[in-house]
Amino acid sequence: MLFLAGEAGVIDINGTVIVELLTFLVMFGLLARYVYPEIVKQAEARQRTIAEQLAAAEKARAEADAHLKEAQAKLEDARKTAQGVIDAAGKSAEQLRQEMRQKAEEEARRITEASRKEIEAERDRAIQSVRGEVANLVVTATEKVIGETLDANKHKQLIDKAIDQVGRDGGTG
Repeated sequence: MLFLAGEAGVIDINGTVIVELLTFLVMFGLLARYVYPEIVKQAEARQRTIAEQLAAAEKARAEADAHLKEAQAKLEDARKTAQGVIDAAGKSAEQLRQEMRQKAEEEARRITEASRKEIEAERDRAIQSVRGEVANLVVTATEKVIGETLDANKHKQLIDKAIDQVGRDGGTG
């Protein structure tokens, strides 16, 4: 078996190890003094930014929730108002229908009463006209039968009495 030159074992401390150790320590010192603080500062700034953004997002979410609740409350209030308006309109329409029905009934009663009065007046005029004609006919017939002129007013009064008598007797009999 062949052995290579050199033995494995504990590290020999020689000039190369010392230079490497000094280089490592200088590099470590430079990194610790200048680079790592900047990296830590950037990381902390990034963490602060993220925390601020999270806080702002949480605040925005809370505001959005508040606005949503406010909008829902307004919507509910608007629904109640709309329902109130609908109910009021329904009541108003019903009241208007009743008023119009009442006015129509009153108008119908007024027209009926006016028609009844007009019919009575027309009937009375017709009766007076017939009475007058009958009285004239009776006076004329009496004058022809008797052959002389009679007092027209006196005879008309007698005839009117007779017609009234016949009207009463005819209405009861």
